[in-house]
Amino acid sequence: MLLATVERRAVLSEAVASARAQGARVALVPTMGFLHEGHLSLVDRARAAADYTVVSIFVNPLQFGPHEDLATYPRDLDRDLDLLRRRGADLVFVPDVAEMYPAREPGVYVHAPALADRLCGASRPGHFQGVLTVVAKLLHVAAPDVAVFGRKDLQQLVLVRRMVRDLDFGVRIIAGAIVRDADGLALSSRNVYLTAAQREQALLLSRGLVAARDAFAAGERDAARLVGTARGMLERGTDVRVDYVELIDTTTLDAVARASPQDALAVAAWVGRTRLIDNITIGGHDVEQVENGEEDERS
Repeated sequence: MLLATVERRAVLSEAVASARAQGARVALVPTMGFLHEGHLSLVDRARAAADYTVVSIFVNPLQFGPHEDLATYPRDLDRDLDLLRRRGADLVFVPDVAEMYPAREPGVYVHAPALADRLCGASRPGHFQGVLTVVAKLLHVAAPDVAVFGRKDLQQLVLVRRMVRDLDFGVRIIAGAIVRDADGLALSSRNVYLTAAQREQALLLSRGLVAARDAFAAGERDAARLVGTARGMLERGTDVRVDYVELIDTTTLDAVARASPQDALAVAAWVGRTRLIDNITIGGHDVEQVENGEEDERS
């Protein structure tokens, strides 16, 4: 299958307009590249929901802090394009920084303080401002009918939904389920940073989440105890430093005192120098919620 690759915003807009003129529904999957099966599952969701699938690959400097891994973030465009060709994407948008930000840095950003300054935002000031700004630009240029985001970055998903709703983007947001290796580790482009020993300790994230979910299934409803169960598992790692473990409402991101099945237990931790995130629906129905359309929202 032919895979078109474009680098300019104007060319992307023209390609989407051409597809739409032929009656196609358009889907967008924003990524930073170095693709894995988690990203590719989002492409699958996009292709199921629309007729023409656009994937963007852009390592967005606005969402990296001064001491983060912008310069070393893993990249392999040729491999990414081959994977997307095999998965049936129609077009890949691969702009450089000057194309996305001609003035080097935007004079206007999108920011949502009540949602963006907690959880990951507390440890990464300005991160979600950068995320929302680039997503807004991509949604504007690609003008998709649907856009697909992974549930692994739950806070990002909630923020994008809120932006789309509050700013009337008119796009349907679809969430893709977390994809894990056979041992439970959530797939992440940053997993490549981990040594073999660190990867073993990284498993404590998913094991802690599962232990808390099992406690919920056994009748525990106190959020502090469920959080303590997950945190206790994480603290077994000699090379693990916990950022946060919180049981949250998946609409407001507020911490809850008493767990309900639809709440999410979210965790962020450094394993060595690599910061990883993960989450689980405490009632254990992530896949069912996705398939039943709980993740869809149209502004």
